[in-house]
Amino acid sequence: MLNHYEFKPVKGYWFTKYLLDLLWSKRGCFTTTLDIGITWKSVCVENNRVIVDDEEIFLDVIVLKENDRVIYYKNNDVFYEITRRTTSGFYKLKAIGLDKAPTVEINGIHMHKIKGIDPWSDSRRKTIAAKIRRGDIVLDTCMGLGYTAIHSVLRGASKVYTVEVDENIIWIAEHNPWSHGLSDNRITIIHDDICNTIREFEDSSIDRIIHDPPRFSKSTGNLYSYELYREFYRVLKPGGIIYHYTGEPRRHGVPSILKGISERLRKAGFYPVYYRGDIEGFIGVKPKI
Repeated sequence: MLNHYEFKPVKGYWFTKYLLDLLWSKRGCFTTTLDIGITWKSVCVENNRVIVDDEEIFLDVIVLKENDRVIYYKNNDVFYEITRRTTSGFYKLKAIGLDKAPTVEINGIHMHKIKGIDPWSDSRRKTIAAKIRRGDIVLDTCMGLGYTAIHSVLRGASKVYTVEVDENIIWIAEHNPWSHGLSDNRITIIHDDICNTIREFEDSSIDRIIHDPPRFSKSTGNLYSYELYREFYRVLKPGGIIYHYTGEPRRHGVPSILKGISERLRKAGFYPVYYRGDIEGFIGVKPKI
């Protein structure tokens, strides 16, 4: 049985270094964004106060511990950085611009490409690589901030299943305005490990799979396994496509895992299987019977 999660997006205002620098340098009324670029509205700045929608926000109480963090603000007495510290690591929503979709960073490693491209555009590129069409049923195996799932719907998918095992990532997504599209009724969030939940899907029930796992390591090796690839093959419809993001393994000083991924995808039944450097991942097709 699929472990459905009810997504609960929070409402409020979001402050970044880019916004605070702008507000401290301005006086009078002007238009800006208070949700990292999702919407724009008129604000007025007087001394150390921002007046928006008849609410006064005192700038001197909003202090970032680090310049790339994001502060969530609501109702004067509620404001905090969108971070989480656990026994397994430190999570933070990482701002990259005044009006650009943020990324999430875990133990200093950000989960999207931000050099030469923003996370939102990078996720859109992945849905194009997977050739998602109108009416498709899509499986997004590692939700993260949900940008891939949202772009799948924007490309016309009729149903998207997106899977996330980490409750801390889900919490950050609920606090990220760019992730709020996950509330779309065409998107079903499954709080589980894809290696478990994949068994719940029927044979030949999915048109497209986007597999965007964390970087290969001892703890994530099951996300690169033949057993999982074989399950992906089972649930895809004949003619269905899997896009498997790999990043650039050679850049990070570790032996390339690309050959092993390619061999396991082919062994699982996908043909053709080919690597595209421009999208840093493999395309695999389930042959039509």
